[in-house]
Amino acid sequence: MTTKPTSDKAPKETNVKTALRVIEIIEIYAKECRPLALSELAKLLNAPMSSCLALIRTLVSLGYLYETNRRTGYYPTGRLLAMAQKISAADPVLERIYPSLEELRNITNETVVIGKLNTNHKVLYLEVLPSLNPIHYVAIAGEQKEINANSLGKALFSTLSDNEKKDVLNSIPFHAFNKKTLSGKEAFLQDIDASLERGWFANFGESMPDVGALAWPVMLSGSHYAISIAGPLYRIQENLEDFAQKLRVISTFIEKSA
Repeated sequence: MTTKPTSDKAPKETNVKTALRVIEIIEIYAKECRPLALSELAKLLNAPMSSCLALIRTLVSLGYLYETNRRTGYYPTGRLLAMAQKISAADPVLERIYPSLEELRNITNETVVIGKLNTNHKVLYLEVLPSLNPIHYVAIAGEQKEINANSLGKALFSTLSDNEKKDVLNSIPFHAFNKKTLSGKEAFLQDIDASLERGWFANFGESMPDVGALAWPVMLSGSHYAISIAGPLYRIQENLEDFAQKLRVISTFIEKSA
């Protein structure tokens, strides 16, 4: 008697791979910002021309890509932006607190970020409100950052239970981005305690030498989030106490009104 192989394993793996390819295509266009020929897309995806062509044809048929001309290749239509804006506008958390985040950005004139811990114990940037200052911190929603070298990560870590903190500490690689990066568990925990006592969590050049940030946690709909003010290190340090006070005031207001 022979056992039949599982018939749905391969299709499931194929579907996941295809979904990842679609996301990769979107990210490639976001990076390149120009029409791409099929051969270029296949090379950037590190995928066979045949499978890449099938994906492109599907996206074209659905209205997400169009052929600019035969020589220059394909480019995304406005459909992708329209769908993304529609989804973002209906975010159950962000739609309620966006005006407060916008106010914080305006009164500090620095970039404001709201984030949350994801399942792989990294900080996920949910929304980024860029500063209107010509020289400012640049980030995009969807980025993931290491907890130990990120002000949001430190703020979010402080909200965890003791058991959750142990799990996270055991999973943090403590990458050294530069000489200012906290080098291990003991230094990291000392920084958390000091941050709670003074009333703000900071990243003073620990991930990028010339970038600084302040953060504070907020509770929204029963879940922990954190908000940060980020910008050039010298501006953050010059306005440290003022920014920290504004951050805590806005965070308290959000928790009470959201």
